[in-house]
Amino acid sequence: MNERQDTADIDLMTEISTLYYVQGETQKVIANRLGLSRIRVGRLLKRAQTEGIVDVRVRQHPAVSAEIGFELKRRFGLKRALIALDNADPDIQRSSVASLVADYLSRILTDGQIVAVGMGRNVGAVADNIFGAEPLNVSFVCAIGGSLRAGEYMNPDHICRRMASKFGAESETLYAPALVQNSELRDAIYENPTVRQALDRARRANIALIGVGDVSENSNMVRMGWFTPQEIAEARLSGTVGDVMGYDFIDIHGHPSATPMQGRVIGLSIQDLTRVPDVIAIASENTKAVGILGALRTGVIDTLATSASNAHTIIRLDEATRRGESSV
Repeated sequence: MNERQDTADIDLMTEISTLYYVQGETQKVIANRLGLSRIRVGRLLKRAQTEGIVDVRVRQHPAVSAEIGFELKRRFGLKRALIALDNADPDIQRSSVASLVADYLSRILTDGQIVAVGMGRNVGAVADNIFGAEPLNVSFVCAIGGSLRAGEYMNPDHICRRMASKFGAESETLYAPALVQNSELRDAIYENPTVRQALDRARRANIALIGVGDVSENSNMVRMGWFTPQEIAEARLSGTVGDVMGYDFIDIHGHPSATPMQGRVIGLSIQDLTRVPDVIAIASENTKAVGILGALRTGVIDTLATSASNAHTIIRLDEATRRGESSV
């Protein structure tokens, strides 16, 4: 296909998409108006989505999540709950949850604010779901160090850059590894002026975007080589159910867990996050319900973004474990 033909196709897809999605014309009317077959119109509409000319997103009605969101806020003192409809495809589910966070950020961000950005697929998906954002004088700052094995998509530096490009804003890097061999080395790196300055900036954030991890042999931490399956298994036996932003490992009651994996990650801690006005925790996977419950019980989360099935499971688990505590 030559350049002239390609440009003509783009123009035609744009015209058809405008008629269909903006003006509400049917495919039959469009076909008659442009002298095309209905089959060709349908194919061009589909291609327009594939090539990014059209962004189609389905927003659920507020009533769908209002009741369960209210219950989550009541139980855990949340300011808000962003609940996405369930989808069997994990990538679509992640995108659905991230889309709610992206829309929320687009509404609330204002000039002069700082956003501390964590690591992971869920946080990274937020950047991919920001569309049509107004330019803002905002800073996206890494809240945790980087990891070579995480790849560009999940690394906080790359996530910050993608978010900054969507808002015409700036990004700031934390020049440090996410994981080190022991807490002594971590403390020594904290003394580095460049690292200290970046983390001090992140601690002054108005908003923090963090992930919640699960403790399983299939977790990102194992895939990235941070911890071995044996270390994960031993952590589970000690009562660890998840982590907050890859930093603090917690038990189901939201308390720090007794595991050698603690104290090796360079980034904001739970104590740091308590001073951030709006901590947004994002977790779409259905394997993370127990970890999310532990994270909610730390009291550090202000906004939870997850799926409807996770929300229901969290409430049932909270009810069951509270009964267990009261019977002791």
